[in-house]
Amino acid sequence: MEGRDGRYGKNIGLDPKGTPLSDGVEKSLIAPPPRRLALLLALGPGLVWCGEYIGSGEVILATRSGAIFGTAILWVPLWAIFAKFWIGLAGAHYTVTTGEGMIDMMGRTPGPRNWVIWPVFIGQVSSAAISTGALASVTGIFAAYFIPLPEFLLGWVAVLLVIALVWSGAFEPLKRVMTLLVLLIILGTFVVAVRTWPGLGPVIQGLFAFDVPQPHEWARAKLAAPDRPWREILPLLGWAAGGFASQVWYTYWVLGAGYGMAKGRSYGQPLDAGALRALTAADAVRIRGWRRVVTVDASIAVCIGVSVTAAFAIAGNGILGPLHIAPDGPTVAMELSRIFGEHWGQWGGHLFVLAGLAAMMSTMLGQFAGWPRLLSDCARVLFPKTVTWPWKKQFQTVLVLFAVSNMLIVYSFGLKPVQLVQISAILDGLLLTPLQALAVGLTLYCVMPRFFSEEVRPLVRANKFFALGLALAFFVFSYFCVFQLRHASFTG
Repeated sequence: MEGRDGRYGKNIGLDPKGTPLSDGVEKSLIAPPPRRLALLLALGPGLVWCGEYIGSGEVILATRSGAIFGTAILWVPLWAIFAKFWIGLAGAHYTVTTGEGMIDMMGRTPGPRNWVIWPVFIGQVSSAAISTGALASVTGIFAAYFIPLPEFLLGWVAVLLVIALVWSGAFEPLKRVMTLLVLLIILGTFVVAVRTWPGLGPVIQGLFAFDVPQPHEWARAKLAAPDRPWREILPLLGWAAGGFASQVWYTYWVLGAGYGMAKGRSYGQPLDAGALRALTAADAVRIRGWRRVVTVDASIAVCIGVSVTAAFAIAGNGILGPLHIAPDGPTVAMELSRIFGEHWGQWGGHLFVLAGLAAMMSTMLGQFAGWPRLLSDCARVLFPKTVTWPWKKQFQTVLVLFAVSNMLIVYSFGLKPVQLVQISAILDGLLLTPLQALAVGLTLYCVMPRFFSEEVRPLVRANKFFALGLALAFFVFSYFCVFQLRHASFTG
């Protein structure tokens, strides 16, 4: 039994009768963070995070871009992932420290009431339908390589399977499935990258080039806008490390894992101001330990994401480039598998498509588990009366709506997979990212310290490096939105 000594702000051990057991000895109510080998065993949110954002952006956009531009394109996903990493990590540190997710965090941004949440809600409703529809469409195409059924039907089956896996809203089943899919993705892409390795020199040069790559001469004749390379680059930039939603979802996976103040918290809840105000210095020390855990977790996710994205681009450069092929249209999976199979035999094609299918399924799982949480949180903040509706019912209702919209998109729309992916990458991955970086930074530094006592405040203050990382993300993506998006012209 434990009580709180109000005179000293300390947790005092008590026996069942309420007598102090260790008077003056400060104890923490926060679970101790894992260390050494236990730390590796506790990791998980990052695997769900990178398993979600490694999807069509990597399989289709990175492979296609590698074919069109060669290794000169490698700096684009590297620096996009690095910039977004600071948004996701800063949000996760906030969640570990306060026990609430990023939408509630952004709802506290200084300024007019909900000025951040309204554009987020409107933008995410539209991008969610297009993005999940694009994923279902591409998943059906990849699945048709192994199963001789109509692609739209396989897309429907994939949607229903994913909904069945995430229906309960629990985190642990999602973590186990995503871990397996990430391992399949890594296996498939690294075998492909090793077989198409161009040498260390071109790779290093491509990672740090910072030049606007120009299409190969053969590609210029096949592109709709050969003089507008940003038309190909911006979607890859937008969906490298996922879009706006992926950074929000990472805070949900941290909540599900129960790191720090997230322990025992359920989804759809704002922070407990009284509990935060009552935290002691010992509690703050353990929270700092959990923040180190999430830093390791997120860093591993970023390393996997950069490596896998680069591997898909290298594969496109090594196999598709010399054949003068830029995959497009509904036959993209068949075309890729045929080409890879010709180089390494039947199993080469099988392995590449299996990695692609695993990436599609992992992204669908993340999106179907994440977007209902995001939209439910937005609705709760904007329309407080929805609080009376149980969170799980909100979550499952949005899942059903997703199922209907996805089936309509997969069956009815005649858009090409590449076009669907590019449009959703711009909507979710590019336009809202500067706003997200700004809101997270303002809340982290201007609002979060107010939740804690003067004793605890210095111990839980956000690291200054977050300010630099968030400023980088804000200015980089603002530049692309303001100066380059208008030149890309995705309508012509």
